[in-house]
Amino acid sequence: MPIDAAKALAAEPRTGEISWTPKDIQLYHLGIGAGRPATDPGELRYTLESRLHVLPSFATVAGAGSPGVISGLSLPGVDVDLARVLHGGQALTLHRPLPAAGTATATGRIAAVYDKGKAAVLVMRAEVADADGPLWTNDAQIYVRGEGGWGGDRGPSTRLDPPAGEPGKVVERPVREDQALLYRLSGDLNPLHADPDFAKRAGFERPILHGLCTYGMTLKAVVDTLLDGDVTRVRSYTTRFAGVVHPGETLRVRMWPGSGEIRIAVSAAERHDASVLADTIVEHS
Repeated sequence: MPIDAAKALAAEPRTGEISWTPKDIQLYHLGIGAGRPATDPGELRYTLESRLHVLPSFATVAGAGSPGVISGLSLPGVDVDLARVLHGGQALTLHRPLPAAGTATATGRIAAVYDKGKAAVLVMRAEVADADGPLWTNDAQIYVRGEGGWGGDRGPSTRLDPPAGEPGKVVERPVREDQALLYRLSGDLNPLHADPDFAKRAGFERPILHGLCTYGMTLKAVVDTLLDGDVTRVRSYTTRFAGVVHPGETLRVRMWPGSGEIRIAVSAAERHDASVLADTIVEHS
């Protein structure tokens, strides 16, 4: 079996130094659609170095996404075909606001391996701290098709009951045709998002948008719409990737504000509201 759960869980964590600059943050923000309109004061918070705010989802690519999904697939006990890999979900916990420039230590490991029958799910955890203490914890749930069925733990369900009633706010965000090509410059070079031949081998008719690009676009929409543009209010952000997004489509973001948290559902507007992000929660101050 290509995935040896016991060996993967017992592997020594990988630790390394990561760093980032305002330029990295600006590139990330542009990759998730910031800067439209270019002179809007609300957008300049994401694009102009003299007033730069850091959207918390930048943590998923800081240090070029290291330790990231692709590097995690080379850990002991894991030997899988990248074409069988899908990003199943993401959970980000912020311990304090992200600085616009920094150097930190990132420690990555496989925190859990679940047997879903027809697939395996790897939970790849990255814990990042600088000289002042913990900054963030990132959990990526990686779905590996065809690697389940060994009789292991199925793991907890991540499905939530649907939000009650009509959403309090609905916004739409267009995805540019070149969005994936721009976003991948922040570190996720998986050819699934750029190479038509690789995408077909992976079972898609054409390259798809990075799930984490949709993730970032959604958080920006929530912060700008319901949190007064204040990125420091975000405490955690969790989602399940329920479907693909194609460059050129429009994201429809539905929000249900509550006490200290916002429930969110995201769909592809042009495909009869096909779900792309589900079971999504932003916790905030």
